[in-house]
Amino acid sequence: MSKIIFNEHQQRVLEANPNVASVSDRAIQYTPAFKIHAVKEYQTGKSPSQIFSESGFDLTVIGSKKATSSLNRWRTTFRTYGEEGFFEERRGKGSTGRPSTNDLSAEKKLEKAEARIKYLEAENELPKKARGAREAGEETQLTPAEKFEAINAMVRKFQLTNLVGTLCRTAGVSRSGYYAWLKKTEQHAIREEQDYRDYLLLKSIYDAHRGKIGYRNFYMILVELLETPMNHKKILRLMRKFNLFAKIRRANPYKQLAKATQEHAVCPNLLNREFEQDEPGKVFVTDITYLPNRSGQMAYLSAVKDVATREIVAYEVTTTLTMEIVYRTLKKLKEALDGNVHPEAMIHSDQGFHYTHPEYQQRVKEMRLKQSMSRRGNCLDNAPIESFFGHFKDDVDFKQATSLAELKGLVDDYMEHYNGARKQWNLKKMTPVQYRGHLIAA
Repeated sequence: MSKIIFNEHQQRVLEANPNVASVSDRAIQYTPAFKIHAVKEYQTGKSPSQIFSESGFDLTVIGSKKATSSLNRWRTTFRTYGEEGFFEERRGKGSTGRPSTNDLSAEKKLEKAEARIKYLEAENELPKKARGAREAGEETQLTPAEKFEAINAMVRKFQLTNLVGTLCRTAGVSRSGYYAWLKKTEQHAIREEQDYRDYLLLKSIYDAHRGKIGYRNFYMILVELLETPMNHKKILRLMRKFNLFAKIRRANPYKQLAKATQEHAVCPNLLNREFEQDEPGKVFVTDITYLPNRSGQMAYLSAVKDVATREIVAYEVTTTLTMEIVYRTLKKLKEALDGNVHPEAMIHSDQGFHYTHPEYQQRVKEMRLKQSMSRRGNCLDNAPIESFFGHFKDDVDFKQATSLAELKGLVDDYMEHYNGARKQWNLKKMTPVQYRGHLIAA
């Protein structure tokens, strides 16, 4: 028995091929004329796949192995019995059997009897087929859908296309109801096939991003790939259906937040989680994260993010946690602003000792920036920069860097990608750089 199962739509497509005599959910019965044609074409040097493809068969549906095995079987029959061997039913006969000697007129006489036998077999098997839909011993009445399914199986098995009405009366259902169910089943099969094709596209994108992609990023990528973009609700449905779950970060319950020292001054929380900003350069957030790597020396990344545009405007990578890391970051921020400081500009951080240091606070004032700090032990007050560090550690394989130079190269490449190429759903599907231009124009 073939492992390939044909859905309703595929069966309909196969039945439309003139080289097919009948189709079930697992088997295809080919016409004798096609079998003879296939053998002769093979003798001219054509491959089984080529023969089937030229005859209108989709090898992705029937399988290339199925084409090869079928042709091998037909070649054996052709060598043993010739063309006449394809016009006789040989199932169950030994290899030494001979084709029937009945003449054509005799076969004609048997046609009505054979048709009657098929009908009686189908009528007898219909209740059995329906009972198979229930567990053994259950007396529950069959639903109309189960009866329709049994009728459809009988019609396909015995080719009783002209006896649908009789089978429906036997099963106690309406003929119109059967055809309505059949149409709905075909539509469902077509949708299932389309879903699978869309899933293959999503799976290729999913694998390329190592599973670290959600439905919103899927949508933004497909907008560029497809002429007619896929609706984000459909993407979410397909992800759930085919188990494409985005790999997300999990909070480390054992990680302790650094506490600000008592000697340094703590600033009030001026930002107060007002992360919805629409003016570039008005609110910046900053922090430092650890970057363990294979060089044998811990590295650290200090970054400043514009809350309105989500752009990383300044960053620094070092191997020490001295004050120099934040001083260099401030210097790069000053160069990026180039004197264009917003009158209400603010830089927000946690209460780490770098940001409570008197020298750091003095430099912030000299840049005409107000200073704001999160409440102690509350990382959500600085959520935008924490979110960026999370995405960075998901997307960059920094742990494999063998030197500081290699690590800096990885950071530089990601910053360029994040600011200029990585679109974000909440930025109207733009990159941070594009969104900054959009806000300025607005």
